[in-house]
Amino acid sequence: MTSDTSEPTQTEDEDTRASPSSGLRARVRRLYYGMTPGARRWRLALLVFDLVTIAYFVVSSMMETAIAHHLIDYVIAVVLIVDYGLRMYAAHRPWRMVFEFTNIADLIVILSLLASAFIDNLAFLRVVRMLRLLRSYHLLRELRSASHFFRRNEEIIQSAINLIVFVFVVTAIVFVTEGHQNPAINNYLDALYFTVTTLTTTGFGDITMTDSFGRLLTVLIMIFGVGLFLRLIQTIFRPQKVAYNCPDCGLSRHDPDAVHCKHCGRTINIPTEGEWA
Repeated sequence: MTSDTSEPTQTEDEDTRASPSSGLRARVRRLYYGMTPGARRWRLALLVFDLVTIAYFVVSSMMETAIAHHLIDYVIAVVLIVDYGLRMYAAHRPWRMVFEFTNIADLIVILSLLASAFIDNLAFLRVVRMLRLLRSYHLLRELRSASHFFRRNEEIIQSAINLIVFVFVVTAIVFVTEGHQNPAINNYLDALYFTVTTLTTTGFGDITMTDSFGRLLTVLIMIFGVGLFLRLIQTIFRPQKVAYNCPDCGLSRHDPDAVHCKHCGRTINIPTEGEWA
């Protein structure tokens, strides 16, 4: 639900001179791309809604379907439709935005939420809704621009998000593909347990895959999951650096308090807020 900050902005005069509806479009654009206090509050509200829906999809995937869940699905679907429509209305090139991957994922999530009206208890809908986790990357981009903490720990947070998205999406795939044929996987929590033990190469052996697809999926979890896990560990314990390209030698990572490039000795001016340890 967070906006694409790469969307170019126009001046108010350009927005209002074309047609009467341009005034409304200009206001919508200011909400999604502007820097006014009202626009910031609007985007903050969308960020909170994103976090709530992501948490709901993760938690509800571990619970049995109930009528209350369907009602919540419809409410979320309505909000997502309104937000999607406003983003398309504010875009300078709506058709280009439609084919962006995250917007396609939003449409799929909306359809999966509405599908509960006529398709009940289909586990694959839970996999589709996990695409909502992809919004985490937009959340990170918005928070990066608003919080010094996120900018300072961006690499660690990015690695953690990569791992979390991978774990929950793969868990949903395991639950859907193996839940009906593997007696050891009876719910989403069993699938999550299997995914984490496989990713960490613990492999207790109480849950194993017996079919060819399951074994192939296990191999993929170990290959990609271990890589993401090690990447997170590396970013946590590696000495902290800041991204800044040296104009002479091109070295892109420096100590936060560096005044000279370690490769070529050039004096560098790294923008800081004076809060580095």
